[in-house]
Amino acid sequence: MSKKAISTKEAPAAIGPYNQAVEVNGLVYTSGVLPMDKITGEICGGDVKSQTKLILENLQAVLKAENLTLDAVVKTTVFMTDLSSFADMNEVYAEFFKGFHPARSTIQVVALPKGALLEIEAIASTK
Repeated sequence: MSKKAISTKEAPAAIGPYNQAVEVNGLVYTSGVLPMDKITGEICGGDVKSQTKLILENLQAVLKAENLTLDAVVKTTVFMTDLSSFADMNEVYAEFFKGFHPARSTIQVVALPKGALLEIEAIASTK
């Protein structure tokens, strides 16, 4: 099995000992993407809609480093600190995932790094 680390300066750097994404056997696994500014590393956006938009823009940048788009995504996991904001997240999410919709799980968590309201990870296919 070969593993390949994926990283780009077009998305926020990892804030720990992990890669932005890894590719293994034709699948790209992203780490959880936070609503962070790629330059300052600070959380941006005070509401779920603005944070969802920034997360998905950052996710697009990570996938682009492997010449992929959101169309390659087959599964996402959304971690939210408050599921009462699910509709707001879903509204923005639907703007990014048009046509084919990947499988998705959404989980409420107690807290996320840097006080983010949500985090999204994805699995994409290179084939």
